[in-house]
Amino acid sequence: MKIPQNNLESVIAYFNSQLADFYADSEIQSMLSILLAHYFKISRTDMILNLNHLFSESDLLKVIHAVKRLKEKEPLAYILGEWEFYGLSFKVNENTLIPRPETEELVSLILTENPHTKSIIDIGTGSGCIALSLKSELPNTTIFAWDISEKALEKVKENALLNQLEVEIEQFDILTNRNTELSHKVDVIVSNPPYIPEQEKQLMHDNVLNFEPHLALFIADSNPLLFYDAIADFSKINLKIGGKLYVEINENYGKETQQLLIDKGFKNVVIVKDINEKDRMVKCIN
Repeated sequence: MKIPQNNLESVIAYFNSQLADFYADSEIQSMLSILLAHYFKISRTDMILNLNHLFSESDLLKVIHAVKRLKEKEPLAYILGEWEFYGLSFKVNENTLIPRPETEELVSLILTENPHTKSIIDIGTGSGCIALSLKSELPNTTIFAWDISEKALEKVKENALLNQLEVEIEQFDILTNRNTELSHKVDVIVSNPPYIPEQEKQLMHDNVLNFEPHLALFIADSNPLLFYDAIADFSKINLKIGGKLYVEINENYGKETQQLLIDKGFKNVVIVKDINEKDRMVKCIN
């Protein structure tokens, strides 16, 4: 394998040439920019004006190791062990989904519509990106971060410490606790549950299919709305009158999710499109 020389110009050329057969150029440039900023604090401007920046041998090994893993289609977020979401840094690994821009839109929607809310539950919190991003903007709000996965909750604790934020972390299985009544009703419930039917696996990219946790991604073809049904039952019991439910959805099941919530008795059930004009969220009022 060709080894880059120890200057920035050589490292950039190495990264581009090694990955040219694996990714589109725009994706390579994006990954290169993120990697250089994360590992070496090298900005996009440095990539143009400071090409003589020198790397140590250990620095070069980081680049070589990252390129090797990228060739195997491992997501850059897992290689770095960290990803940015809503202006915060989140530790991620194979037990947590990589936070995505569409979910940032969900956070923005909740913040815009609930600037003074007192209590929020995030069901299926994963890395904690929704719960902690909401907490960073709503410091006086009590926010609960729930997930069935103990390993995911370990990451939530780590991310709470990393970002110096405090949320109520709890292991919780929505499917077996759908009829559980809490001691206090809450203002907002949000969830980004598993919503990809097994039959859509063949449409997934290898970097998702081979590395991200299937528990957080996939649902049986026979019941693609399983989690929404459980979340709706739980929310009907535990939201205050006038409280709001927000869910991220599979773009192919927008109408079905909307109808399920209408049938459960929710009001003002609205499908919200993402920046790409795809059905991505549903919101409603108890």
